[in-house]
Amino acid sequence: MEKAEKVVEKTPEATVEFDTMLKSIFPEALSNKELLSRVVGAIIDKGFTGDNTLLATSLCCDELARCLESDFNEIFGNNFNLGGLSGFPFAGNTGFGAMAAHIPDDGYCLAVYGPHVGVSADGTVGKVERNGIELIDTCCGSAVAASNYLQGITDGGNPVTTKIKKFTDFQQNTVQQMILPHGKRLAEADNRMVELPYALFDSQDVLMQEIVKKGAGGTKKGLALLGGIQINTGPNSPDYFHPLRFDYMNNRGEVVEDMLPSVTRNMISLEKLSADLQSIVSDVEEGKSDTKDQMKRLSQSMAELVETMIKDAKK
Repeated sequence: MEKAEKVVEKTPEATVEFDTMLKSIFPEALSNKELLSRVVGAIIDKGFTGDNTLLATSLCCDELARCLESDFNEIFGNNFNLGGLSGFPFAGNTGFGAMAAHIPDDGYCLAVYGPHVGVSADGTVGKVERNGIELIDTCCGSAVAASNYLQGITDGGNPVTTKIKKFTDFQQNTVQQMILPHGKRLAEADNRMVELPYALFDSQDVLMQEIVKKGAGGTKKGLALLGGIQINTGPNSPDYFHPLRFDYMNNRGEVVEDMLPSVTRNMISLEKLSADLQSIVSDVEEGKSDTKDQMKRLSQSMAELVETMIKDAKK
């Protein structure tokens, strides 16, 4: 936990405005700082340490996806890479088997997986600022290209094919095939770029479950499987993660405990507090409430949050 605290100290802080904006788009997102502290706290209780745990990741090739990976590296050392474009686990059964063989004797594996999406400073989803590049860039480029390919099919322009066309672009062609079942879902989404990583996650989650089930016998004492959406932001703000799965599994591939509540606790209360703060600011700007009334409402919101946190701490 001491290593986790040191990593957290290095993480840039988000402004209240940016954090509020991002969580208005992804309400259940945690900053990497929050995620790291909660994940490490949960698995320490199971016996995971920096010395007996192998980190495995299935994240996109994009350099922005390395931020979360690097934070976990600081605690668990170098990772075994299972992933490729868009975060799909292209290493497959063979890669997972090789990874499991590298787990320390009588040790554990923490596997982190999922797609990623960019959010620019102005709140544009699917775009992000990058160091040294003036143009606000697409993120995730592979995912957006696959989405455009699929949109061309659903709009009636492109032919449907399940043939992997050429080895030199094997991964991208595969991403495009894996997204095909989500055509209607994306076409009907309020915001296609927001829905896109969740569609990709659902495809990746099925694959990871199959791979883990087949290779679980080699995972020594146990496996913590953390899946979700990476949310990358610009150089001066922290990245976020929306956790969608956090299972503690034995070496038979059985889920011993659903640990997702241990990392998502207080989310609803924090979302409510954020909404209350926005409402208070709006009312004050419009002259609908005075300072005394504003402080009373804020105190009530804070009291509700503290009460929830105390209840969680007693569980």
